[in-house]
Amino acid sequence: MRDENCIFCKIANGEIPSRTIYEDEQFRVFLDLSPAAKGHALIVPKEHYANLYELPEELAADAMRLAKKEMSLMTQKLSCDGFQLVQNNGETAGQTVFHFHLHLIPRYRTDGQKIAWEPGSMSDEELDAVKDQIIS
Repeated sequence: MRDENCIFCKIANGEIPSRTIYEDEQFRVFLDLSPAAKGHALIVPKEHYANLYELPEELAADAMRLAKKEMSLMTQKLSCDGFQLVQNNGETAGQTVFHFHLHLIPRYRTDGQKIAWEPGSMSDEELDAVKDQIIS
């Protein structure tokens, strides 16, 4: 299934050119046009799934296996100091293109990026209540 109005469907299926670094029958991996750091790439399935909630489990597992392979290769080739995988689901979580994608972001000690969140705090009672809410 593809969405004819989805830019990532068009890129993943070769209708729009990209700086592709890997491709197989399920995925295209290409460099981000607005990179957070040198080598920032996206893993995008060729079929349309709006987010991780919609992605079939086996395809999600394949995406993670591909991420591991690509980050290992990129770490070696780009000599980065670390690596971040970022995957957002929903507008509130920062998703801007509603086609599942996984960011592969090489990190360098001097890249100046602050891809993080502000740590919060919760009491033991609040943490227990959240745990109970999730597992009940």
